[in-house]
Amino acid sequence: MPWFYYGIDYYYILLVVPALILSVVAQIRVQSVYKKMSQKLNSSGLTGEMAARAVLRHYGIQDVSIERVNGRLSDHFDPRSKVIRLSDGVFHSYTVAAVGIAAHEAGHAAQHAEGYLPIKIRNAIVPVCNVASWVGIPLALIGFYMSMEPLIYIGLGLYSLIMIFQLVTLPVELNASSRALAVIEQEGLLPSDEEFSGAKKVLTAAAMTYVAALATSLANLLRLLLIFTARGRRD
Repeated sequence: MPWFYYGIDYYYILLVVPALILSVVAQIRVQSVYKKMSQKLNSSGLTGEMAARAVLRHYGIQDVSIERVNGRLSDHFDPRSKVIRLSDGVFHSYTVAAVGIAAHEAGHAAQHAEGYLPIKIRNAIVPVCNVASWVGIPLALIGFYMSMEPLIYIGLGLYSLIMIFQLVTLPVELNASSRALAVIEQEGLLPSDEEFSGAKKVLTAAAMTYVAALATSLANLLRLLLIFTARGRRD
């Protein structure tokens, strides 16, 4: 069956649509788990800000500050200014979700402090990926419609950098969560098994969004490769 028939892009349906569905499911899951665990107060009496400081102390990090930032699930670590920014629902919150998320961001700070290799690779390719996200697909499409094969592969090569970025991002996020959960357990930041399990669910759900993003990029790349290959066979 041709890739495009009766106005239907079959490669899109078979490859991209399932990945997009996975992305939607992952987003729904993370929102659902976050909402549930944001309603459960932790028994240790720690806010997100206090939990982040506990993780920093565990790793002996003294040059990272913690700030509040507006937004929902806008938590992140800024390595350039060495600041952990925690959202409104995390910074002053005493919930299980707040401890898990804050500890995760402090885990990123620990990665930078220790020179964790995957995060070095991710940071190194960020500038190129910013360009690739804008010009990769347009270049490939221009090459496709103008029958300029080298331009097609230059465009696809640039677009593939986005997939590589997401591929490297996955172990970075998983490692940050692993560090967070290890410190939470060792330092007793969430004393009960139920609370620890709740934090783990929040971080696992968040990790699935990165898996879904990688799957979507891979599906789009495969679709374009199949389309351009089919065009090449016809020519």
